Formats: sequence, structure tokens, C-alpha cells
Amino acid sequence: MSKKRYFIQLAYDGSLYHGWQIQPNAITVQELLDKAMSVFFRQPIETLGCGRTDAGVHATDFYAHFDVENVEEAKVLNAIAGINAMLPYQIAAKRIIPVHDEAHARFDATARAYKYYVHFEKDPFKVNRSWLLKDKLDVEAMNQAAALLLNYTDFSCFSKSNTQTFTNNCKVTKAVFEAQGDGLVFTIGADRFLRNMVRAIMGTLVQIGKKEINLDDFKAIIESKNRSKAGQSVPACGLYLVKIEYPYLG
Repeated sequence: MSKKRYFIQLAYDGSLYHGWQIQPNAITVQELLDKAMSVFFRQPIETLGCGRTDAGVHATDFYAHFDVENVEEAKVLNAIAGINAMLPYQIAAKRIIPVHDEAHARFDATARAYKYYVHFEKDPFKVNRSWLLKDKLDVEAMNQAAALLLNYTDFSCFSKSNTQTFTNNCKVTKAVFEAQGDGLVFTIGADRFLRNMVRAIMGTLVQIGKKEINLDDFKAIIESKNRSKAGQSVPACGLYLVKIEYPYLG
């Protein structure tokens, strides 16, 4: 036996955590997962996630890769119950998948999707899980604007200015609002996302819905490539990472 690489699939409620990535003086999902897996496998385990969710953002489908040494594959694949026993209720390990030695949870992902939830009536059971918005929105206009995203690739206007990335180009494949119960859900898919991109897009689309800007304004914002032209980022509580795709995973 020797070192072997695996993916672990997770779901988590991000309300209590300062995002995915380990950082000083804050509790994160990655920190708790690494600690649980290190105890279970009796060796230091360091995961690398498919992306970085911000504080308060949730995930129903999240992958990370990790390496483990001198442990039989059968034991690794059957580790879910043991790892879950050491994780808080807000974090759930779903499955472990053997992958090739160079597999990378972040760089190998070919598609991602997020959902953003909005509700319009006060509901204690949606606290930290959906955004309470009391404004009336023109959903048809919001969908018209959302469809325009598919015509662009440079989304600098929706990216945090201090984001360090080699390109601000993304290929958006879906962007649509749908009614759900007493609220709305916005679904957006792309090959990749910039930091804070979905929350900034959502904030700008809400401006469309409130008739503060129109479709021509929305186009001009995107073409400006200027973050200060776009709307404010909406609260993290309504955002969920819901799908990650890899060419070698079913």
C-alpha cells in the first residue's frame, strides 16, 4: 500500500462557519473536516476543495480531494459513517470516490451551479437559509436580464476587486428565476465563477426587479467591467452551491 488520492463529497449548512477555507481565528468547514479525517485515518489529512464558499454560504454538493497513505481502499471507501460521527450536524460527508493521482477537485471541475433563495413573508424556519425581501419584483424583467448573461464572458463587474485570478472570463450556461412557494429561486450555471460573482449578479438583478435600472443599464454595467457600477452583493444566507461536475465522475 502507498499514497492514494480520493474525492470526498459533502453537504453543509454554512450558517455557523466562516466559509469553506481554513483561516486563522475563525471556524471553517475545511478545518473541521480535516480534523475529523485526520483522527479517523490516524494521519494528517489536508483536503483541497472545489472552491471557496464565503461565510454563511451553504452547499448541497461540494467536493474536496485528499491523499491518504497505507490504508486499504475498502477502509477508506467505508469511512463515511466514522467521519460523520466526528463532524457536527451541520456538515455531512456523503461519499468517498477513488480517483487518479493527479485528480484535482478545483481545477478539474467542468461545470458548477448555484441557487439563490428569496422569500417575501417572514418565516422563522428560513432564517439563515433564505433572504427575506419585502420589495415587489418584476420577475419577467429579471429573467430577461438574466438571459443576457449568456451573451457575455467577461464578468469583471461582478467580481471582488481584490480577487486574484488569471482571468475574469466565465461561460454562463443557465440563469433563470422560478417561483417556489412564497418566494423565488435563482439558478445559475457556468464553467466557473468568480469570487462573490453570484451574489453581485443577484444584487444587480434585484435592481432590475425593483425598476431601479433597465436592460440597457444592465448591459452597460457588464460592459463597463467595473464592480462599482453593479449592485450590492446580496446576503450570503440565500446562496447554495448545488452542483459540481467532473468528466470522470458519474
